[in-house]
Amino acid sequence: MALNREPRRLTVLGATGSIGRATLDLIAEAPPGTFVVEALVANGNAEALAAAARRVGARLAVLADDAALPALRSALAGSGIRAEAGPQAVLAAAAIPVDWTMAAIVGAAGLPATMAAAAGGGILSIANKECLVCAGAMLRRVAEAAGTTLLPADSEHNAIFQALDRTAPASVERIVLTASGGPFRDWPAERMRAIRPQDALNHPVWRMGAKVTVDSATMMNKGLEVIEAACLFPVPPDRIEVLVHPEAVVHGIVQYVDGSMLAQMGPPDMRVPIAHTLAWPRRMATATRRLDLASLGRMTFEPPDLERFPALTLARQALAAGGAAPTILNAANEVAVQLFLDGRIDFLGIAALVAAALDRLGAPAAPDLEAVLEADAAARRTALALAAGPAFA
Repeated sequence: MALNREPRRLTVLGATGSIGRATLDLIAEAPPGTFVVEALVANGNAEALAAAARRVGARLAVLADDAALPALRSALAGSGIRAEAGPQAVLAAAAIPVDWTMAAIVGAAGLPATMAAAAGGGILSIANKECLVCAGAMLRRVAEAAGTTLLPADSEHNAIFQALDRTAPASVERIVLTASGGPFRDWPAERMRAIRPQDALNHPVWRMGAKVTVDSATMMNKGLEVIEAACLFPVPPDRIEVLVHPEAVVHGIVQYVDGSMLAQMGPPDMRVPIAHTLAWPRRMATATRRLDLASLGRMTFEPPDLERFPALTLARQALAAGGAAPTILNAANEVAVQLFLDGRIDFLGIAALVAAALDRLGAPAAPDLEAVLEADAAARRTALALAAGPAFA
């Protein structure tokens, strides 16, 4: 499949989330004839999906929720856009042969559809880090067998991709993922137990969905990104480092054996890395604001505080354990974040609940997708049971 041809045929999985909306902004702003949208997939918001499908002229709109199909068909009446719903319809949409697919369904729920897209060839832009965390090696095998090109759309991994010399991996000494530090970077430990959901959702730099924003506040997002980087790049885990960079303009750094460091910089806007994958191997013009380094004045970097933010250590431990441990980490974290947002556990309870689930379940083998999904389900049940116990009352 030609990577440079136009129009480039696209599918967007997770079209109504923050990444999906940013992707559709870029598609809508591109010159006419640049892209053709074959399918948009979302969870259950019929009105939002219909509006998005009309905006970009999608040929197919699919909801995961069967019950929302009548509302979707009503919202698309007269448009000529086909409407489908249900898990099988999502998989069928993901498997449509296209040139480029955005995988942005939040959480492990996006794993089956992302696998289906990986088997289809073309380019797979991955914004769903959980797919790489839970089944990274499996996803790579499927992609390689199909000739699918995997491109990271996460800002940090996209930065490393841009700065990495893939022709000479032995020349790479280390890679550095940067973290904004979230809203509680300077909070003393004794104050953190009183953190409320609205505090955690008030990110100082990025505008993201609720789950990812809380992950940024706990620094679990950076832990997941370390696991993701170990899957994506030919660098051992002990040479994948994290630095807190509050200004959030340096998104990733590659250091080479000669002492050179190449950093990718840009505004804290997800449209920049998405655009890089959307046009790759070319580049496309965007309307994103440009960095003004003179106005920025300075850039600061500091090591993460692993005592106040233990989630990063938990992620490294899960990576070292292997097997289904990263899947258990991710699933327990998804449950813990929702419990926090629902007011059922406190902020510090998020990492504590993940740690307890990892202790309870260990690192069972995960040789195939069925085993991964079983580990995911077991971790969710375990986390809910633990949260109902006296330790989290």
